[in-house]
Amino acid sequence: MSLVQWDWVARHGGEIGAQLGQHVLLTGLALGFGLLIAFPLALAAVRWPRFYGPSLGLTGILFTVPSLALFILLIPFTGLSIATSLIGLTIYTLLILFRNIVEGLRGVPADVSEAAKALGYSRGRRLVQVELPIALPVIMAGVRIAAVTTIGMVTVTALIGQGGLGQLFITGFTLHFTTPLLVGFVLSIALAVSVDLLLAGLLWWLTPWQRGRAT
Repeated sequence: MSLVQWDWVARHGGEIGAQLGQHVLLTGLALGFGLLIAFPLALAAVRWPRFYGPSLGLTGILFTVPSLALFILLIPFTGLSIATSLIGLTIYTLLILFRNIVEGLRGVPADVSEAAKALGYSRGRRLVQVELPIALPVIMAGVRIAAVTTIGMVTVTALIGQGGLGQLFITGFTLHFTTPLLVGFVLSIALAVSVDLLLAGLLWWLTPWQRGRAT
């Protein structure tokens, strides 16, 4: 007997597509919210170095909380909702994003920042036009890691009814049926690889000077 029953896949194609769409949505929103939180934290840590240790410690502690336990703690406040999934998923992006943003900004040569300052660049203009472009490869490395990690984490939220492709794993385990398990497995890996390649391509497009250096 074939491991994949294609007739089942055909009958449930719409449902599988919806679950894939939810998986992409949850991943994108978690990364977006994670960046909105991690970026100002990182800026503060670079500006005031004493802030780095406590911020790293807090995001590190949150990262080590078991995912299922975190979702259970959130359910009394947010219920079995997409908000519960997003809060948990966003929390798990913070350590990776915060650390890479800080390291990227710290890696900007001091003489480059001083030269921009001497040219009359304001602090905000230096950040946007000088420091962030130089730090972008390190920052994007963190975004790529966070994205792939989040894609894997989304499947866990199926336990609260918001798990995208994770719903296929639950169906497979419940029915002792390999087809949804394999479909969920393959689509999860394909999604992670596709997103990673997409982000790598975005970095390549945003940093033309890196292309010239590589050649």
